[in-house]
Amino acid sequence: MDRFVVHPSGPLEGTVAVAGAKNSALKLMAASLLAEGTHVLHNVPRIADVDLMADLLRSMGLAVERHLTGALSIDRPDEVGTEAPWELVEKMRASIVVLGPLLARHGEARVALPGGDDFGHRPIDMHLASLEALGASFTTAHGFVEGRTDGLVGARILLEFPSVGATENVLMAAVLAKGETVIENAAREPEIADLAAYLNRMGAKVFGAGSSTIVVEGVEELVPVEHTVVPDRIEAATFLAALGVCGGEIVVQGARGDHMHMLVQKLGDMGLRTSPHPDGLWAMARGRLRATDIATLPYPGIATDYKPLLLTMLSVAEGVGIVTENVFSGRFRYVQELNRMGAQIRVEDHHAIVRGVARLSGAPVRAPDIRAGAALVVAGLVADGETVVLDAHHVDRGYERFDDKLRGLGADVTR
Repeated sequence: MDRFVVHPSGPLEGTVAVAGAKNSALKLMAASLLAEGTHVLHNVPRIADVDLMADLLRSMGLAVERHLTGALSIDRPDEVGTEAPWELVEKMRASIVVLGPLLARHGEARVALPGGDDFGHRPIDMHLASLEALGASFTTAHGFVEGRTDGLVGARILLEFPSVGATENVLMAAVLAKGETVIENAAREPEIADLAAYLNRMGAKVFGAGSSTIVVEGVEELVPVEHTVVPDRIEAATFLAALGVCGGEIVVQGARGDHMHMLVQKLGDMGLRTSPHPDGLWAMARGRLRATDIATLPYPGIATDYKPLLLTMLSVAEGVGIVTENVFSGRFRYVQELNRMGAQIRVEDHHAIVRGVARLSGAPVRAPDIRAGAALVVAGLVADGETVVLDAHHVDRGYERFDDKLRGLGADVTR
């Protein structure tokens, strides 16, 4: 039963609400390790990855509870365990961000090497090297990274690549380090700014988050607070992609166009119109999309998470588009599934050449990861016949009530 069944759909109409950002909520939950007491997070998505992070925190001795209001409370006792077990970490790569908070508060951490979606080689060397610059030392054995420190001290850290995870780990460690830490070539994603806002509300002194240079002045202690998670820009992009292939007019409630500047520009090049709306973002698509060239880059460029959705849109656009992957080397593994549906996509190294066709053809396909799984569901909306997307549990990791939300716009999707 772990599948989506999709039939071709006409123009989409109505309003759809996006949940809080998965890539922010998980890191905010990890940040609760920095201060004992009860933390309250609002707008946390009801998705499998949040459940996994909750289980990880519970394994360390924290109490995590979802309330009827939708809020998530995290009660962090004075003493917690400092080990993140393999059976949880191997399911979700974001688990590695507990490393920084544990070292900052307890001077030790034992974290299993992370798993999660397989996009190719994604080493954690940058995380470890940056934390070593703050005074931690590490050993790796038996599938675990063990870190220790007698006290973190601020330092100047230059990241060789604007890694989101490394920026978050260093940021959460630096807020309790002695002195000043400067993170250069830091990731600039909205989720980084959201984490910094949460930490500042807790009593941290973080300046410049959202830019390439973040300055952190260490403090003695932090306190628990309430915070609302920023909207999920990747979920918003998914509904825009569905609109692009089906046509119609929708409002994506909660979406923030200022978090998606480059994407909105590219969608405009393809013929999809957007405009700010009091509730979020208005969008309209009429007729067949136009092909364009796309390259993924760190924020504020086109996010690699958008790419499966964009390839799906290009697969039924008029003309030929070239998509270049500059972030993860292995993230074209869903292309064969789109080609099974009649798409004409050829992959050469880190490029995909997409020749648009008028319609796709329904087929059984398999979701390899969160975003590719969602993109295959979107592809089914413009495929003749029936499309069955297997391994729907991947999509559950990043989307709350995905089929319900699409049906609310008039799409023919069942779970």
